[in-house]
Amino acid sequence: MSTFAKRERLLLADLLETAGPDAPTLCEGWRTRDLAAHVVVRERRPDAAGGTLIKPLASRLDRVMEEYGGKPYEELLQLIRTGPPRFSPFQLKQVDEAANTVEFYVHTEDVRRAQPDWSPRELDPVFQDALWSRLERSARLMGRGIPTGLVLRRPNGQTTVAHRGTPVVTATGEPSELLLFAYGRQEAADVELEGEKAAITRLRETKQLGF
Repeated sequence: MSTFAKRERLLLADLLETAGPDAPTLCEGWRTRDLAAHVVVRERRPDAAGGTLIKPLASRLDRVMEEYGGKPYEELLQLIRTGPPRFSPFQLKQVDEAANTVEFYVHTEDVRRAQPDWSPRELDPVFQDALWSRLERSARLMGRGIPTGLVLRRPNGQTTVAHRGTPVVTATGEPSELLLFAYGRQEAADVELEGEKAAITRLRETKQLGF
């Protein structure tokens, strides 16, 4: 079985260490310390992590994020490398791969692409296929509420519909880039957009694309 999640986890931790605690990220309002705290809270504090989706838990999440954000940066990085606690569902390799492959890939790029000297990363075809498979399953959920139709297309011609509607915009790129685009990193993603100019502008400006 693949271990993409483990690889991306360790790469993310290394990048966070190299960048230091106060470097920018692509996550609006977050420095690297905030991103590190988010990763740890997501795995270790399920009682608070749900605050990203469940409004009644939002205040708890804010408190827990502040608590973890105040920990020594080196401790946060070690917790990321160590992974979830013993009895967490994330300890199961199948759950880890399903829940964390995209999570860690996107956050790795959040750190990499926020730095002024970043360069494109070569990804092997097997990993690209794995990212595409996950994108196909989640595209319509991520595309809900956007103001245009949206089709995601790989260079090999494979497509998936993120949102049905008109006018239609087609975003073409490698699965890794389409994922970043779909997760709201539109400006950092290397994708080509085809469609009416006004529709493309509306799509780029929307805040509803992505989780």
